[in-house]
Amino acid sequence: MYTALSIAGSDCSGGAGIQADIKTMTANGVYAMSAITALTAQNTTGVTGIMEVTPEFLAMQLDSIFTDIRPDAVKTGMVSSAALIRTIAAKLKEYDASNIVVDPVMVATSGARLISEDAIGTLKAELLPLAAVITPNIPEAEVLSEMSIHTEEDMVAAAKKIHELFGCAVLLKGGHKISDANDLLYKADGFQWFKGKRIDNPNTHGTGCTLSSAIASNLAKGCSLEASVLYAKNYISGALAAMLDLGKGSGPMNHAFAIEGEYRARK
Repeated sequence: MYTALSIAGSDCSGGAGIQADIKTMTANGVYAMSAITALTAQNTTGVTGIMEVTPEFLAMQLDSIFTDIRPDAVKTGMVSSAALIRTIAAKLKEYDASNIVVDPVMVATSGARLISEDAIGTLKAELLPLAAVITPNIPEAEVLSEMSIHTEEDMVAAAKKIHELFGCAVLLKGGHKISDANDLLYKADGFQWFKGKRIDNPNTHGTGCTLSSAIASNLAKGCSLEASVLYAKNYISGALAAMLDLGKGSGPMNHAFAIEGEYRARK
C-alpha cells in the first residue's frame, strides 16, 4: 500500500482542502494521511472564518506521521501564515521527504483570500524550492512570476521564470479564460501541454486541491511526473463530468464517481 500525506486546511463542507485530498487519494489507490494547518468555516458560497493551528502543534502532527507511517508523497495546500510555512519546510527537510507537490493556494474558488502577504515571501523562499512540482493557477502564477499572463505564450514565459526562480517543475493550470482546460508542464528539459476537454459544470469547488492530490497519489505509486499529471487530469475530468450538484454556490465534484462495490450498493 502506497501512502500520501496532505498538509492543508480543513473544509467543513467537504469539497476542498483536507477532505477533498483524502477522498482523492483514496480514489486513486493510496493510503491518505493529513496534517491540518487550519480549520475553516466555509461552504460552497464562501469562507466565513479561519482558525489556524499553532506551529508547535503542526510540527507534532508531522512528527507523528513521519516517525510511524512514512508518506511516499506529500501534498501541501492552504497554509496561511509564514510561521506555519517555516514549520512545514523544516520538517520536510528534517525527514528528507520526497515527491513534494505544492499547491500554492492563495485565493479560494469563492474569491476569499487564504494567505497573508508576508507568508507569500516565506512560501517563495522556503517551501517552493523543496517541491518536485508546484501547481499554480493563472492568478497565483502572476504573483509568483511577478508578471501578467494574458496568452499561452505568457504562460510559457511565466512557468519558465518560476522554474528558474525556484528550481522546481511547474504545472501552470489553464482556465481563467486563458488556454481553457489546457495545462502547461514546464521542467528543466522543456515544456509540454496537457490538453483537456472543457466540461460545462459550474461546480468547481476544490478542483485545485483535487488535481494536486491526484498528482501526489500517482507520484507515490512511482509514476513519472508526466504520467501523474495525465492521470490526475483524467481523474478530475471524470469527477467534474459526474455533474454532482450540491450547495447554493460553486459546489463540489464527485470524488467517488468511479468507486463501485458491495458496500456502495448496500442499503
